[in-house]
Amino acid sequence: MSRIGKKPVELPSGVSASVSGQKIEVKGPKGTRSFTATDDVDIILDGNVVTIKPRGSSKRARQQWGMTRSMVSNLAQGVTGGFKKELELVGVGYRAAMQGKDLKLSLGYSHEVIFDVPAGVTVATPKQTEITIEGMDQQVVGQVAANIRKWRSPEPYKGKGIRYKDEFIFRKEGKKK
Repeated sequence: MSRIGKKPVELPSGVSASVSGQKIEVKGPKGTRSFTATDDVDIILDGNVVTIKPRGSSKRARQQWGMTRSMVSNLAQGVTGGFKKELELVGVGYRAAMQGKDLKLSLGYSHEVIFDVPAGVTVATPKQTEITIEGMDQQVVGQVAANIRKWRSPEPYKGKGIRYKDEFIFRKEGKKK
């Protein structure tokens, strides 16, 4: 039995949902998001509570049960509060700045990196060494953060690079004479 799948998803006030077949659409103050579930689960909308039930006892149905419940929960959270990732730039001369819709990164290369921000995501630089990524879709926000981090991932000797705000970098000892 799925512990996550058993929990019903309560929609916050100001959020409405509609189910048609295997597709659920959630509308809230930040916009509209939808998700199409597989045929292994049933989506039941009762007032402001969404419950997910598996259609059988197969392994795939049990896997989809918890995953579908998490996706519906993320839809509700995305249209109300959204998702946020924060990155830090650690290193001498590492800087970030918004240039129109693009993010301009100085990461110690001979050239500046221009990162094109996709639609549906807002990127801000409160300080030169901080990047804040916000959006309705958790997957897109996380992927944008990972793509930015990939330009200069943190190294274990000096800790230089782009890291998540709460990330711990395991440090290694350097060479000995």
